Amino acid sequence: MAYLLKHGNVIPEPGHMIEGGSVLIAGGRLAAVGDWRLPVDETGEELLEIDLTGKYVLPGLIDAHTHLGIIEEATGQIGVDNNENSQPVTPHLRAIDAVNPNDVAFHDAVAAGITTVMTGPGSNNPVGGQSIAIRTAGRIIDRMVLASPVGLKLALGENPLATYGKHERMPVTRLATAALIRDLFMEAQDYLAAKDDGTQRKREIRLEAVLPALRREIPLRVHAHRADDIVTAVRIAEEFGMDLVIEHGTEAHLVKEYLAEKRVPVAVGPMLTPRIKMELKNRTYRTPRELAEAGVKIAIITDHPYNSIEYLRMITILAVKEGLPEDEALRALTVHPAEMLRLDGRIGRLAPGLEADLVVLDGPPLRFESNVLLVFQAGEIVYRRDMNERQAGGKGRRTTGGA
Repeated sequence: MAYLLKHGNVIPEPGHMIEGGSVLIAGGRLAAVGDWRLPVDETGEELLEIDLTGKYVLPGLIDAHTHLGIIEEATGQIGVDNNENSQPVTPHLRAIDAVNPNDVAFHDAVAAGITTVMTGPGSNNPVGGQSIAIRTAGRIIDRMVLASPVGLKLALGENPLATYGKHERMPVTRLATAALIRDLFMEAQDYLAAKDDGTQRKREIRLEAVLPALRREIPLRVHAHRADDIVTAVRIAEEFGMDLVIEHGTEAHLVKEYLAEKRVPVAVGPMLTPRIKMELKNRTYRTPRELAEAGVKIAIITDHPYNSIEYLRMITILAVKEGLPEDEALRALTVHPAEMLRLDGRIGRLAPGLEADLVVLDGPPLRFESNVLLVFQAGEIVYRRDMNERQAGGKGRRTTGGA
């Protein structure tokens, strides 16, 4: 099935809107974006036309840091698989092995216009495992994968210390957390050297999991709230020549010029939360604005379930209220998270050739009162709200009236 979404306010990417524009979807991809006079008879598929007069069309939203499907809702402890607390260094854990697509939160994500999420291990371990990027609609996790892995999870600060320190097990201090990470990376460097010179004979699953980060195929994705922990993450990444994304960044605004200088992006959040621990005392909705003004690339995240996934757009609106420009806010939900996940050649914008992930709203995307009407993933409708469909005349062509 091909689709022609016509007469809408099309936002191919932030800062650019085509009033009365159209989008042609064919073969699961965006065939054309722009003027309504599109080559609709060249798709070779049955065509469904949808009139979106007065509606807004933009790329599917992306949450660059969640635990969706790994910390399941409404299941209790049996559905919590994010932290392997039996040992502090577990790089070989793979998010794909824990995601349950039947988690009810997936429906909430789709209904909120979120088409892609990064989901992965938690932050109790200094090294937690490999994260994954997935679509939010589906039943078989292997068919929902966009990329795996998309990062190696590290955690600095309070969480590892609280997990292991109370049992007098390493790490008890920040010194030990950093030392455990370095020890693993040094061992992985030696392992990689042995592979390269042909002297390595036995595969080691823990070390194999680190190699994509050492080769800069994926970034380190480091849980860090406090400014000093953020700087430690930069230090370790530079020591081993690895790429880095800071996740949470509660105090990132305190070192914003440093992050801009180092070209380190920050996935900011969760923000819709009380200051329940020391590391959150400087939590503010002004952080995204301050980082953006300093030239730091930002994404806004829910850290689901710590903020519920359906609140992603609302959290972003609150950041706009505190001065984050709307165009930058939309980038933080589309273009920037796609880049952080290294999926910007596939999703995050509306451009011919990209995968047809998009959302239709009945009003401007950064207004509380605007509702999600229609969601496409890979060119298929996965959510629709109050859409009136009617059969139209013409061979092989249907049309849908506006909502």
